[in-house]
Amino acid sequence: MKNYIQAEEWNIIEEGFDPHLNKISESLFSLGNGRMGQRANFEESYSGDTLQGNYVAGVYYPDKTRVGWWKNGYPEYFAKVLNAANWMGLSIKLDNEELDLNLCKVTDFRRQLNMKEGYLERSFTAELKSGKQVMVTAKRFFSIANDEVAALHYQFKTLNCSGKLSVSSFIDGDVKNQDSNYDEKFWDEVSRTQNESGSYLTMRTKKTEFEVITGVKTLVFKNNDQLQVTADPAVKDKYLAELVSVDIAEGELIDIYKIATNLSSQNLAPAELTEKAAEILNAAILKGFSALLEEQTAAWATKWEEGDIIIEGDIAAQQAIRFNIFQLNQTYTGKDARLNIGPKGFTGEKYGGSTYWDTEAYCIPFYLSTAPQEVSRNLLIYRYKHLEKAIENAQKLGFDKGAALYPMVTMNGEECHNEWEITFEEIHRNGAIAFAIFNYVRYTGDQVYLQEYGLEVLIGIARFWKQRVNWSDARQQYVMLGVTGPNEYENNVNNNWYTNTLAAWCLRYAAEAAAIVKKEDPARYAEIVKKTSLQEEEEFGAWKSVAENIYLPYDEEKGIFLQQDGFLDKEQTLVSELPVSQRPINQKWSWDRILRSCFIKQADVLQGMYFFEDNYDLESLRRNFDFYESRTVHESSLSPCVHSILAAKLNDGEKAYEFYLRTARLDLDDYNNDTEDGLHITSMAGTWMSIVEGFAGMRVRNGKLSFTPFLPEEWNSFSFNIGFRGVQLKVKVKKEEITIVNPAKELMDINIFSQLYNIPEGETVIAYKGLTV
Repeated sequence: MKNYIQAEEWNIIEEGFDPHLNKISESLFSLGNGRMGQRANFEESYSGDTLQGNYVAGVYYPDKTRVGWWKNGYPEYFAKVLNAANWMGLSIKLDNEELDLNLCKVTDFRRQLNMKEGYLERSFTAELKSGKQVMVTAKRFFSIANDEVAALHYQFKTLNCSGKLSVSSFIDGDVKNQDSNYDEKFWDEVSRTQNESGSYLTMRTKKTEFEVITGVKTLVFKNNDQLQVTADPAVKDKYLAELVSVDIAEGELIDIYKIATNLSSQNLAPAELTEKAAEILNAAILKGFSALLEEQTAAWATKWEEGDIIIEGDIAAQQAIRFNIFQLNQTYTGKDARLNIGPKGFTGEKYGGSTYWDTEAYCIPFYLSTAPQEVSRNLLIYRYKHLEKAIENAQKLGFDKGAALYPMVTMNGEECHNEWEITFEEIHRNGAIAFAIFNYVRYTGDQVYLQEYGLEVLIGIARFWKQRVNWSDARQQYVMLGVTGPNEYENNVNNNWYTNTLAAWCLRYAAEAAAIVKKEDPARYAEIVKKTSLQEEEEFGAWKSVAENIYLPYDEEKGIFLQQDGFLDKEQTLVSELPVSQRPINQKWSWDRILRSCFIKQADVLQGMYFFEDNYDLESLRRNFDFYESRTVHESSLSPCVHSILAAKLNDGEKAYEFYLRTARLDLDDYNNDTEDGLHITSMAGTWMSIVEGFAGMRVRNGKLSFTPFLPEEWNSFSFNIGFRGVQLKVKVKKEEITIVNPAKELMDINIFSQLYNIPEGETVIAYKGLTV
């Protein structure tokens, strides 16, 4: 665990430069705006250890699968979100000596991510090998007010010398992905243009043929006087540069502004890219850096008004939750239903940057409560648009009659994950998508979504589960063989409790949803029946039979659900008995040893009990929690938040808080020693869930919000806003009390501490634990 980030409520701050921590910081200080983003690489040249990363949402390459041996059903490729052209590059030389922090003596280094206003600022003093000292301050941001624009201000000052300063401002499209399977570069150059409006480099992806234009306008000032910038006459593939050379005296200031745009053929015809890029750049230049930053500040103020969580009395926890909320809002804005949330967002390349089940299981709740309804709706429409591909994915594995298997990893709906135990076996992802539809409808009341999109998806998923089980004569029940649950430290197991439970629920919910649509919109229902060739009586009957007769492993003696068949055959060692030197086990143990151990990456059973908590009493939850928590190593970033929520439900405040801090500061403190690869964006939504669903105990039951809050001992209070069915409620929790403000022009019925409160429009209610009304 690292501990070098300073605790501050609105800022992520690094003081001092340690090259060994640089790649971690590049992840932590990343920026994005939902359309594009960038790791916190230095603007000037850096020859040290770095992961250069610039990313454009939705643009990908089908990198050929690399496996030791081929099996039928393997995806042909693993989709990669591409490292795109670097727009911010500056080569700075003082008397032909390059500014490179890997080759300089660096002092007064400070890096600050201002989360309140959405920008990254960096400053340092560097002594070159010649003894010349310079001071730099740089500020940059990706605009969420205009997601086609990014901007940079780089200020350079000499401290003890004069000389000839040369600045090359460049766009570098000659980049590659760190995770390229065959060390291949994925881009070809299409065109380059330089004129008074700026520099424009257009690149095209191989195979998928996305075209992306990167346009940059560079302005340079000496002591506020603008200098002439000229095109670099040197010809270099996939590269464009502008030059300025000027004499600089001791103490003089050079200000460099770069305004950039990235546009892709996803949204524009290739022939329109250059003209549109010039139009956007010209408009941004007319506004200027300061006005663009003011727009950015205002846009972020709106985001924080909708989704901030305020914690009093614990700065580390306050910083952590804001960091997680900030990164979620940088990654996905919900403006485009073709886009989704990669596990690393715009902060790295691991996992291919593609869409996983994390979106439905973890991110949907966050966006439901903190963003307009269409944001979470678009996340679900994304899956609807991929339904035909999901049916094709199932067909490749031998399923038929409209059965749909959604991919574990995807960009366009087609499965592109190349590890057999996940591609073929981690099929619980299907259930997470169905649960997200249920969760969305439950939260918003938007039954129309079922009619327009949801029911078709549920039918395809139900058909898959029906075909995936088989009847066991020995058990006289349906069983499901050869699966991998969320706990990926168990592969190819039989009767995973979570997967079987989820399958049974999906089958029931698909039939319930069909009944709802049939009642609410008979004409639309008839269309769906025809489109899907639904055999109502036959299929509904079969679904019901499987749901009622599926085998769910259970141990009578311990009173627990068994993670899968044979789990108790393993040697039952507790995590508390594991030496610290052996952790994380995924970095210290062989895979064979992990698979034979009882240690759990992420508790399957507890994930299921979290989803369907109303089906289990507290004592059953407690027995299962105590058993599985003591065997869970939490080496999945998705694990601690579910444990935190369940611990809160069990009134175990100490554990709830412990798991909250672990998930909240997972990246800030580099708990799993992997932050340098990029941030764990999707698990960040779990941090929000830990507070709102855990500490505040927020649930939706029978169309109404309910709260059963408690306050961690370390906090004085916490407060947040919740958007619910068009109303923005203000909630504040203190010790054994909760305050809710209803600003709506209508009466709100809310359950608090198991009592129903009727809150009139514009009124405030304060409820106390143990007080009956």
